[in-house]
Amino acid sequence: MKRVVDLNSDMGESYGAFKIGHDEKLLEVVTSASLACGFHGGDPHALLLTAKMCKERGVEVGAHPSLPDLLGFGRRRMEVEPEELFSYVLYQVAAVRGVAEAVGTRLQHVKPHGALYQMAWTQADYALAIAKAVRSLDPSLIVLAPPGSEAERASFRHGLVVAHEGFPERGYTDEGFLAPRGAPGAVLTDPKAVADRAVEMVKDGIVRSVTGRTIELKVETLCIHSDTPGADEVGRAVRRALDAAGIDTRPLGSFVGGRPR
Repeated sequence: MKRVVDLNSDMGESYGAFKIGHDEKLLEVVTSASLACGFHGGDPHALLLTAKMCKERGVEVGAHPSLPDLLGFGRRRMEVEPEELFSYVLYQVAAVRGVAEAVGTRLQHVKPHGALYQMAWTQADYALAIAKAVRSLDPSLIVLAPPGSEAERASFRHGLVVAHEGFPERGYTDEGFLAPRGAPGAVLTDPKAVADRAVEMVKDGIVRSVTGRTIELKVETLCIHSDTPGADEVGRAVRRALDAAGIDTRPLGSFVGGRPR
């Protein structure tokens, strides 16, 4: 059977006078995009423009909710009550869904951003609040989560479809977590190295840690962060490598569940 994977990127993170990311170039190669909701980046105008670009290019739209941390780009850990987090996620996902429908497309998935993603990886209360918010809005939405995470378990518990995500341009610790930004090997920018890792993740189900340890990693979607230096070149290299390896690149909704596309 031919292997299939989704290639996603986090987009729409510019706001006001601040330009962030390589959205237009990456939209030429990705199959899904997670759009910022205004809590860590993005604003209503950026959200609308990015959703329109996704629609025009046939890229499926997801919501990228964050903790309320615009100054820290959503990458700072914050302690909030689960009831608060539920409302934060519900508000943000509903906003992206509404904009997506206004431009003639539908919301495909939800992917937490930055610190929220990391905290839901290991904290059951955060993971549960996110899953409850997604299910209350639309139980057919796909949740992007790391394999074996609390986010995965909470989503399954609430009957949600999960797509396991891998990060070929991020370093992994020996324990299988993402290496902290700023640590040696945490962010990879060499297009060939990232492309080789992407193919290995999909074909072999493994990733090499920053120390060289082999970690099992089953994935259905791969992320290229749009704000990584040279992300447009990295994205093109990954897409070419996947194509050359005979890996079919398609949006999540066409092969992991959710609404029939």
